[in-house]
Amino acid sequence: MNIREMPKDELELLSFTDIAYHIIKLDNEPKATAPLFKEICLLLDLSMNQYEEKITDFFASMTTDKRFILLDNGTWDFKNNHMVNLKPFKIDDDDDDDLDELEDLSEEYEKIEEEDDDDDEIDDDEIDDDLENLDDEYEGLEIIEEDDEI
Repeated sequence: MNIREMPKDELELLSFTDIAYHIIKLDNEPKATAPLFKEICLLLDLSMNQYEEKITDFFASMTTDKRFILLDNGTWDFKNNHMVNLKPFKIDDDDDDDLDELEDLSEEYEKIEEEDDDDDEIDDDEIDDDLENLDDEYEGLEIIEEDDEI
């Protein structure tokens, strides 16, 4: 399907990202955001004012659409045209030392957590004393409503 030869009423049924997909596929080359959206606006007979209003939404749609990738040079292309270079994970002999150190830290953390749990026990007598001190501190105070005169 040649997107450039499609009738406007059929184009209006497609999303901006779908139209962008067809343009990039037809031209078989990456496209920058502004010229790509400008071509979409021309195909849909959108005004320059509408272009300015909607270009940020178009950019956001392109970034969330899993079919596209934004390249370093600022152009959009199909994600499946670009392979991610994953380096194989290499395990060093020194990693065993790091693992032992991590386990030691984990055990130390657990000890600290246990000590903290012991300190968290609530003493009812302390709570009662604190409440009595608060009562003494605020004795004689009244709550004043907004409508009351001072």
